[in-house]
Amino acid sequence: MLTIERVICLKAVPMFAEASEEILADVAELLEEIESKKDEVVFEKGTPGDSMYIVVSGRVRVHDGARTIVVLGENEIFGELALLDPEPRAASVTAFEDTRLFRLDREAFAELMAGNIEIVRGVLHVLCERLRAQGAYPLDIPALDSAGQ
Repeated sequence: MLTIERVICLKAVPMFAEASEEILADVAELLEEIESKKDEVVFEKGTPGDSMYIVVSGRVRVHDGARTIVVLGENEIFGELALLDPEPRAASVTAFEDTRLFRLDREAFAELMAGNIEIVRGVLHVLCERLRAQGAYPLDIPALDSAGQ
């Protein structure tokens, strides 16, 4: 895929929607294209997180064993926590159908983030959306008194 085609794909991904064309061209150069056949495992739960993925076409199933967490499609991302933290993967991902992905390596992305606040904002935005969707924000927060206790 040509760099300009990659830039067009990236622009459709919410994480990169606010980034300039110049920054997207830099990101596009870092992407590795991956073809996954139906039922092919992209990564397993518990393996080290070292990259994020973007679904270019097709769909993937995020799962924990037989339990499906979510099915993701075109322009959606997964594995984004690995860009910030190399902890083991919290779930497995398998191609739900023949799928084309972009893989973005953590180390290369970290260098890019260092000089581009738009990219950092995009990552934070996606992470906040995921937390909200999972109900990770506590709803019952005890009130503090005037002394802060």
